[in-house]
Amino acid sequence: MFDRVARRYDLANHLLSFGRDFFWRRRSAEIVAEWNPACVLDLATGSGDLALALQHKISHAQIVGLDFSSAMLALARGKGVRHLIAADVAQLPLAEQSFDAVTVAFGLRNVHDWAAALREIRRVLTSGGHLLVLDFSLPSKPILHFLYRLYLRRILPLASAIITREKEAYQYLGASIENFPSGRAMCDLIATSGFQNVTAESFTGGIVTIYTAEV
Repeated sequence: MFDRVARRYDLANHLLSFGRDFFWRRRSAEIVAEWNPACVLDLATGSGDLALALQHKISHAQIVGLDFSSAMLALARGKGVRHLIAADVAQLPLAEQSFDAVTVAFGLRNVHDWAAALREIRRVLTSGGHLLVLDFSLPSKPILHFLYRLYLRRILPLASAIITREKEAYQYLGASIENFPSGRAMCDLIATSGFQNVTAESFTGGIVTIYTAEV
């Protein structure tokens, strides 16, 4: 699916988020920069937008992007992401304690077993290493909650089909967002996967949340 939509993936992201995805990734890169890591792994890197933001923000660090989609990796390479690995997030071909920080933007939600993926992330993090998860969430305010669900169920599938010309590719998206744990539920999932000092910061009315944690 991701190979099929790769050519129009970035356009879809920018239009469907009304351009807010630039801010979400920039804020994520700022948070990671505060940790001053020497080596960062960006999982489900896709077309490489977060990896690029990290490269620009933390010029001294080695940023490694990992994804299982060859078409997405080709896009990331063309944009200038320097270090890329083709692999599955759930089975990382990486040594234990090999990264100071791991980021995953809008990718954990697509993994079959979220807890298993988080445990694998913890395995490759150094002692004292950090995790950042950026993903969609559901607004807590009733009116925003109602409007956002309406957007996910009615507007998003139609708009994404028009933009990507792949009707089936984005049909799963709304349901995946509604079923994905957010807020306290996600914090608890991260904590039970072996992390500590878990925090959550919501943006854009609560439709996106950045979670951070430490090993």
